[in-house]
This record gives sequence, structure tokens and C-alpha cells, in this order.
Amino acid sequence: MILHAAVERILHYGYSKTTMAEIARDCNMSAGNIYRFFASKLDIAEAMAHKFNEEAYTTFAGIVARKDTAANRLRAYFHYHLARTYSAIEDEAKILEVAEVLSKERPLYMNDQLARERVYMVQIFRDGVASGEFRPLDKPEEIAEMWQSALMKFRFPQLFSKLTLPKLQRELDGVMDLLLAGLSPGAVQPEPWEGIPPPLDEVCPVTGEPLHPVSAAIKAD
Repeated sequence: MILHAAVERILHYGYSKTTMAEIARDCNMSAGNIYRFFASKLDIAEAMAHKFNEEAYTTFAGIVARKDTAANRLRAYFHYHLARTYSAIEDEAKILEVAEVLSKERPLYMNDQLARERVYMVQIFRDGVASGEFRPLDKPEEIAEMWQSALMKFRFPQLFSKLTLPKLQRELDGVMDLLLAGLSPGAVQPEPWEGIPPPLDEVCPVTGEPLHPVSAAIKAD
């Protein structure tokens, strides 16, 4: 009941303009009583996100179980994520505020969510390797993490751009073409690059000399 009331109010007025007292009043309970169930408004926002994401996990599991190529399942996985999130934010713009607050105030929650989603990706990667569709992968969990990083723009599309859904879908296909090519049996993984420059804020703007021992070591190498 509390969560339902909170969702209704936040989607109407926005996260920042909603108070715990107002949510309690919508539930016909005292402000003090609501804290028995949720320690803060931020906890309510996290519960909202949990509820939203649980539905996605069911769909992800269904995509993994499909009798289809690994590449097609990966495309279905990310296109579903894009279309679902884009539509949800278009229909309820206030959801974007909740996502922004959680990403800033509860980074561990966001990290846990990404980790849970990688479980489905890893299974598809392993299926692709077993069928010969993908090259052998030593660290599928790490590859899944890199895929998420490469496709982060399409996770909360309105947070990163003002593009239309068809434009985003076209971009997603293009990026996934490159990523899938890297998993093909003939692909060769490049050697690790050791030329990462020192952070700009660790270099003196006048002399150009490194200001940190790590930077000095990199320069020496």
C-alpha cells in the first residue's frame, strides 16, 4: 500500500517534490508509522526500481531460453531493454528523476542490478561458444561487463540524448554489429594497450611535468 501510494505521488509530482508525510497521508497513516517500513524516501525509490526491474528479469530469462542464435538473443536482450526503458520514461517522465537519484545516491544498488543482468548475458555467451558461433571466451563475465559499458547509452536513453527511439535502435544495431564481430570465431583479441596517459589533473599545466608518482612511473616506462 505504501509503495503503491508512493509510486502514484512520485509519478505525478516528481521525486523531489514528494515527502514521506504526504505518502503517509495518502495511506491514511501517521508519518511516524511509515518509517517502520521504509527508513527514507530513497528506500522507497529503490523499492520502486526493484519492482520495475523484476518484470525485466522474467523477460531476460525467456530470451535466454529461446531456440535461436546467440547473436539474435543478445540483440533481443538489449533491444527489449532499450524499448522498455524508453517507453517507460516517455509515458512517465518523472521516472527519469528517480533513476538519476538512485544512480547518484545508491551506486551500489545500480552495480548490483548490472551484476544481476550480466548473469543472463553470460549464459548466452556460453551458449554461443558451445555451438561454435562465438570464439572461446576466457572471461565471459568480464566481457559481459564491457558490453554493458559499451551499450550504457541505450540503458537510460533519455538521460544521455534526445534521440527518437528509431534512431536509437539504429545506433544500437550498429554498435552491436561491432561487438558481435569481436566474438566471431575468426576474431583476434588485440594485445593489451599500455599507452594509457596520466590523468590531466596530475600534470602541471605550466611545465607539463607529472605531479604524482604513478604518473612519473608511467612516463619513465
